[in-house]
Amino acid sequence: SIEIVRFFHCYKRGVDRVFVDHPMFLEKVWGKTGSKIYGPKTGQDYLDNELRFSLLCQAALEAPRVLSLNCSKYFSGPYGEDVLFIANDWHTALIPCYLKSMYQSRGIYVNAKVAFCIHNIAYQGRFAFSDFSLLNLPDEYRSSFDFIDGYEKPVKGRKINWMKAGILESHRVVTVSPYYAQELVSS
Repeated sequence: SIEIVRFFHCYKRGVDRVFVDHPMFLEKVWGKTGSKIYGPKTGQDYLDNELRFSLLCQAALEAPRVLSLNCSKYFSGPYGEDVLFIANDWHTALIPCYLKSMYQSRGIYVNAKVAFCIHNIAYQGRFAFSDFSLLNLPDEYRSSFDFIDGYEKPVKGRKINWMKAGILESHRVVTVSPYYAQELVSS
């Protein structure tokens, strides 16, 4: 189905900041419903997490094409094609996959790149392997998501792992600090 999102924008210290709004994002915010944003308790996902974060990724890819930004004496209008997307953790890991499959394959965003930032490796966006079909991605991306582990949630064994796909499909991978990068590669 088609979902309508709203964008909010501010320009501060030379950086455009764009926020995406949709009712399904707000209903999970602490203080609004008494719930947490990712699940009712730690280690338990909301059933709509894949839908919510997929929508966020798709909206992020549309923002530079549709927003008219009049925030600087040097720039006005949509960013257009040459843009760098910063994807932070598993929630935005579909950005490089959608960029390649939905845009670059049609000659849009040809020069766009994605830098994937690992903020917390413990949370990877692991879902049932059968859920890959919900992502609206070509089959060629399935191997980037394929992941086997012993953790029982949502199922034990073969799963899809959004963070794995974000790491494999992005143009660059960074972490929140040099120390965290060292910790990830040494342990």
